[in-house]
Amino acid sequence: MSSTATAKQHSSGPVLDWAAGHGPVTGALSATTGAFAVATTGAATAMPPTWALAVGAAGALGHTVVGLRVRNAGRTLATRAASWLVGAGWTTWAMTHGPLTWTALGSLATIGVGIGAAARSTALFEEAREEEALAAEQRQIAQELSAERREIAAEWVDRLQRVCAITVRVLGVEKWETGAGFSIDAELPPGGATWHKIAAESARLSADARLPHGCTATAAPGIHQGRAIIDVTTVNVLEEERTYPADYGPLSVMTGIPWGYRTNAEKILAYLREQCALVVGPTGSGKTNMVHAILAGFARAEDMLTWVIDLNAGSAGLPWVLPALNGEIRTPEGKPVRPGVDWLAGTYDEAVTMLDAAVRVAKQRKMGYQDLLAKANTDLLPISPAIPQIMLVIDEGAEILASTDRQMRKLGEKILEVIRIARAMGLRTVLTALGATGSVLGNLMIRREAKVRVALTGGETEGMDLSKMFPGTRGLRVDQAPYKGSGFMGTPESPAALFKTWRVLPNQIREIIAATSDRHPVLDTLSAKAAGPAYARRWDADRIGWMRDHTPSTDEGTDNTPSGPGLRLSALRGEQDSGQAPAEDEMLRRFRAEIDAQFATATDPNTPASEAPPADPGGLNLSALRGEQDSPAQQEALALLLAAGTEGTGASAIARALADNHGTTRQTVVGWLKTWVENGTAVRVGEGTKARYVHRQHAPEN
Repeated sequence: MSSTATAKQHSSGPVLDWAAGHGPVTGALSATTGAFAVATTGAATAMPPTWALAVGAAGALGHTVVGLRVRNAGRTLATRAASWLVGAGWTTWAMTHGPLTWTALGSLATIGVGIGAAARSTALFEEAREEEALAAEQRQIAQELSAERREIAAEWVDRLQRVCAITVRVLGVEKWETGAGFSIDAELPPGGATWHKIAAESARLSADARLPHGCTATAAPGIHQGRAIIDVTTVNVLEEERTYPADYGPLSVMTGIPWGYRTNAEKILAYLREQCALVVGPTGSGKTNMVHAILAGFARAEDMLTWVIDLNAGSAGLPWVLPALNGEIRTPEGKPVRPGVDWLAGTYDEAVTMLDAAVRVAKQRKMGYQDLLAKANTDLLPISPAIPQIMLVIDEGAEILASTDRQMRKLGEKILEVIRIARAMGLRTVLTALGATGSVLGNLMIRREAKVRVALTGGETEGMDLSKMFPGTRGLRVDQAPYKGSGFMGTPESPAALFKTWRVLPNQIREIIAATSDRHPVLDTLSAKAAGPAYARRWDADRIGWMRDHTPSTDEGTDNTPSGPGLRLSALRGEQDSGQAPAEDEMLRRFRAEIDAQFATATDPNTPASEAPPADPGGLNLSALRGEQDSPAQQEALALLLAAGTEGTGASAIARALADNHGTTRQTVVGWLKTWVENGTAVRVGEGTKARYVHRQHAPEN
């Protein structure tokens, strides 16, 4: 017989599970047929009838012992023992008087029905008994929890009345699974009270509850406007440093990208299919690490490609590119891996090229995917691994938009064009900035499109206007997040509240590059054609040469010997000619001439001792500028600070002097001054609006 025929034969008819236990019907049927078979065989062979009675008594005793061991009810024990004894009694009688009479058969059928009904009754009783035991256990647990919750509810009803002058009714208390706190569902009193009144008293509520430092009591909207959810944190999870989760599993732009965790230790997701994002954070707040956490999430996504612009030598994207380009990472099979980001621009020209390509891609997608949009009955391009979303991460991009420099303004216009035209076509941006100031948030396009917002504070209060960053949200204070990497994050789905991002270690970046290399999608053909050769040749040797060029260039026209009695600004030596505009050269020449006319010459440390002129004790030494700064704007700012003498100067004055030629904002200058104070280059004198900064050479103690 063929295997097909055998399979058909096996598949026909009812399927019997011989390992299954007996139910009321099959148990009764098995008992009666067994008794009938024994009685018939015994009558035919002249078996002693008492044997059947002995077997029934043994069966009843065995089931009773087993039932006692599993703690069956007495009703169940009696029913099973009676079934054995009745069956054994009928078998004994039938063997004596004959099992094939109508009396014997009728009585056996009656016994079978009785056994089935009794078995069904005891089974229902046992189920009800088990359910009641479980319910009693649950009631005991609920009673214990309820007592704790009632205590919490009563405590917070009194606290809200005392601190906020609001009498609420607590409808529920939910303890967080992470053990870091609990949430209170409160019904607000009639009369127009809103949850905002509770949110405004967050600090006083936290103090009244004696919460640990870093823990807060915050309010959010409830299920309707007459309800409020009060989240109370009892364990400060922001204090400890947590590394990026080692699970590098696949993500999607549709399901959200994790950027960090809330005070309840739960992940917070950024949904960027239609939203742009803005991340602000002063120097030392962990902004660069936050960028790496963002890039890690994008690298894990199966339907996203990441383009990075960082005019600070591409520092944000280089760790995601160089290990792959240099062949430092390989697959287990020894094959090269793809970079963690799809395109990196570290120069002005490359950034312009990238943004031009992004604009062409957005416009071409609008024209080329009309049939797909019509078929899907949507005006949003269906994003998938076949048509990936392009995320432009622009480090200090908000400063680019606020810059007054001609080149930066041109770059900013292209960024705004991408933001303005590319939402539906799957191109979104993530901009970073040094602070939440009016110059950063003054652009209407940023305020309207960047609904995902992050403010990393690190305890820094200068330039962190949270009311501008999160308008309409009350109770947020910088001192609530004094730890590096912590701050506030708000999305359209989640109101602004405390959060912290994970620490991304350098070795994790390499691990993520290797783990996600095969997961990166390929730019769809239509978009790749629109991007053109600029995209196709983005990794050519001449295009990425700057990534491997670690040799600092020098001014070939700079004379290394003293030129006369005037003051030499030798600290300004080492500027890149190609990166400095002629207008900046002319300005610096005028600045040097003005300083030389007022101060004597200082000895250049690079000048041999035999050639160095005698030092003038009254001269101003600007050699401290050498090697401390990387950009011409920083060099000029430090020169202005040194030239201000003992009177000192302020951030606003320096920013005004640099604005015309460098487009430097006050917030950027504030960051420099803070760094100089920390490393001892400058000294801060005074507080508040009267604060002045004096170079260490002119500090009062000197």
